[in-house]
Order: sequence, then structure tokens, then C-alpha cells
Amino acid sequence: MITEATLARFAREVAKYPSERKQSAVMACLSIVQQEQGHISQQSEAVIAEYLEMPEIAVHEVTTFYNMYNQHPVGKYKLAVCTNLPCQLRDGKKALEHLEQKLGIQMGETTADGLFTLQQCECLGACADAPVMLVNDRDMCSFMSNERLEGLLDGLRQLEGTK
Repeated sequence: MITEATLARFAREVAKYPSERKQSAVMACLSIVQQEQGHISQQSEAVIAEYLEMPEIAVHEVTTFYNMYNQHPVGKYKLAVCTNLPCQLRDGKKALEHLEQKLGIQMGETTADGLFTLQQCECLGACADAPVMLVNDRDMCSFMSNERLEGLLDGLRQLEGTK
């Protein structure tokens, strides 16, 4: 459900562009919905398309092009491991596999407790720091050895008071 407060946030973003270019606010509107709802539903895409006066498929294309937009509910902590070639050459794929084993899920899945969702992602622009990953699309983690991965998981679990 898109609230009046959400529409007001949309309006602030649209105001940053010339009126004939209001579609330029599509990424900002998608981010607003995701912040408020945790993911972008087809219904939300339809509302954004109507608000920005653009085809629904155009909004959907943006949603599906960028992996920062969740198309389905995700865990509290979304762990996105870079598996692009430079990171793979420096154990990015092994980092992903280690997390799969430690969490008991496969890439693209969420743990039963809803705490972690594991994803792969494209280049994060930190190839020299590989393997790298993002937590919740915001916090970059570099040099993620197995020990550092386990420390990250333990730290996030401690924040939640679980083991």
C-alpha cells in the first residue's frame, strides 16, 4: 500500500527534475518504496508508473535491472557477495559457498528465521579488496575471508540476540 506520506516523498523527488522529465525520479521512487516496504511489489511498480506517467514495463525494467531492488521479501540482513570475475579470482565464489554452508541456504534463499538472505551481485568496484560484499545494499565489507565471514554472521546474530 502506498500511503499519502509516500506520495509526498515521491513529490519531493519529482520536484528535482523538469516537469517533462519526471520519469527521472523512478529510481528514487523505487528506493522509497523499498525503504518503507522492504521490497518492490508489482502493485508498487504500477503505482509508481501511474505517478510518473510512464509504462509499467518501464518501471519493471528498472526494478529488474538493478540488484539493489528486492522483488520479493528478504531477510533482515541481505548479504550480497560479488561474484564478478576479479572477485572470483580472489575467492569470491568460495566466500559465497562458505556462507551457503554456514547459513544452510543456497544463493537466493532466506534463512528460516528470516534473518539472512544470500545473494550474488555484480561488480562493487572494489576488486583490490576481494572478496567483497554488501550488507543491506549499504555497508561494504572487504577482504572477506572465511574467518571474517563467520565474524560478520556472529556479530549480526548478536545484534538480534540469537545464536
